[in-house]
Amino acid sequence: MKLNYKLYPFQNPNRKSLGDIIILHGLFGSSKNWVTVARFLSNFGSVYAVDQRNHGDSPHTNEHSIQLMSEDLEEFIFDHQIKNPILLGHSMGGLVAMYFDLTHPGIIQKLIIQDIAPRSYPFAYDKEILSMSFPLEGFTSRTEVDSEMAKYVPDTFIRQFLQMSLDRKEDGKYRWKLNVEGLNHARRVFDDVFTFDKTSQTQTLFLLGGDSPYIRDSDLEVMDRFFKNNQKIKIEGGGHYIHFTHQAKYLDILDQELSLIL
Repeated sequence: MKLNYKLYPFQNPNRKSLGDIIILHGLFGSSKNWVTVARFLSNFGSVYAVDQRNHGDSPHTNEHSIQLMSEDLEEFIFDHQIKNPILLGHSMGGLVAMYFDLTHPGIIQKLIIQDIAPRSYPFAYDKEILSMSFPLEGFTSRTEVDSEMAKYVPDTFIRQFLQMSLDRKEDGKYRWKLNVEGLNHARRVFDDVFTFDKTSQTQTLFLLGGDSPYIRDSDLEVMDRFFKNNQKIKIEGGGHYIHFTHQAKYLDILDQELSLIL
């Protein structure tokens, strides 16, 4: 599948480029969520912020799995002739990044995995799906849409995150860029992905939210089992979206880590 992307060219003439960097967003996200991080990373190399299938401006399909998204990534890397990229993946994007690295040894220069572990996760997003499933006909403002969504998702931050995929067409009508129905039918997307014995020697940084419900103590051993050359950094007080909620600390860590490669 040909994926949509936003390119941020390398822009620091005072240092050597680390090569290409690819950002993979999480479930319900898109490249649009990563503008600030992508611009920052363009100080180290050219950055490709990708829309994964069923998200952003990439094609919709009824098929949605970590394996298929890994195949999409392989096609993307081949099409753009990218050599030894640095791969940053958040949540679902992190699962794709880890799966790709484990099944394509020697291709990735460095992995940066945000707040996810190489294991199965439940599809616990019924409220989010419901908040995007009501008919949008008749709504004349984003405020009206938000009020309806609040009946299902009280958390303002999550609603605002979801609404980054809410698009207003030229005729004034709203639509979701997300394939909401397709994602709703992909409820096993996070099940039984890492069932093999493959391991990776790729330099891997796990960037974790200190208060994140996505990471449990036993996950640290699972990370070590699959990724033999890994480092773990927790951002205290952070949750699942530390690239946004703790952005200054997050970017400082990326700066330190990537400067070590130079």
